Amino acid sequence: MASLQNQFFKKKIKNPVFLASGVLGMTGGSLEAACDNGCGGVIAKSLTSEPRKGHDGPNIVETECGMLNAMGYPNPGIESGLAEFGGWKREEALIISIVGKDAAEFGQLAEKVESAGKTLGASAVEAAISCPHTPGYGTMAGQGTPESIIAITKAIKDACSLPLIIKLSPSIPGEGKAAKAAEDAGADAINMGNSLGPGMKIDLARRRPVLGFGVGGLTGPAIKPIIVRAVHDIYGSVKIPIIGTGGITSGEDAIEMMMAGATWVSAGSAVYYRGPRAFGEIAKEMKAWMEANGVKSLKDITGVAHEKTRGC
Repeated sequence: MASLQNQFFKKKIKNPVFLASGVLGMTGGSLEAACDNGCGGVIAKSLTSEPRKGHDGPNIVETECGMLNAMGYPNPGIESGLAEFGGWKREEALIISIVGKDAAEFGQLAEKVESAGKTLGASAVEAAISCPHTPGYGTMAGQGTPESIIAITKAIKDACSLPLIIKLSPSIPGEGKAAKAAEDAGADAINMGNSLGPGMKIDLARRRPVLGFGVGGLTGPAIKPIIVRAVHDIYGSVKIPIIGTGGITSGEDAIEMMMAGATWVSAGSAVYYRGPRAFGEIAKEMKAWMEANGVKSLKDITGVAHEKTRGC
């Protein structure tokens, strides 16, 4: 029998399919609902030091090849957010996502997470340094350079004892070097990636960009080949595990991401295309593929594509 059981740091989880941050993750109840719909774990909405309203709407628009979104990190702030997401007692893993403007602020946010202690119930903390459409954060703040990654990683590791995931951008070349910088600075895992961009869609009647912020990050099936390639590059550069995020809407998508080198995958836009039960459906499709192809364990396929591409 094929098994989707997976180890997420110290926690055993039922499958490697996670809810991506920013999708259905605004409340504790929405995180639990995602788990009820089949997730093996959830990544909560990213938290900043102070409450943020986010960008003015419209915030999401469908394009010919995917969706553009420009949310701008709307959230209640770190203290209210931890109170909302805390007390996690489910078997699924909870990851707390934090967003800062510099290494010092990331360290302060990590201290808040550490202060919440075991009552928080989180299995890891994620540093999102890859948003392509929010001034002062992510790629718009230059956080994708090896130097910035090292500083942010060290600041968080100095302040928090939880395993640390660094969320990198597919929009900046050199993902392998960026991941290696994070690993050398103490990161425990890499999340590749985030939305791609920024991109723009123009309303022909209004002759203006559709999104309230003007530009946004591209998500959906169109970016999956980019993420698969980036995960493949990172797998060959580091020894720490990888979460593959971007364009996963089916079990075969998830299997492909794992063959590239991902230990876990996370999905967001799949909810738009398949509804809230997408996570459980993806997991079922993964298991069906494994059974049809004689694969008993996820470990048997993780990174297997590298055996076929040596010398490329």
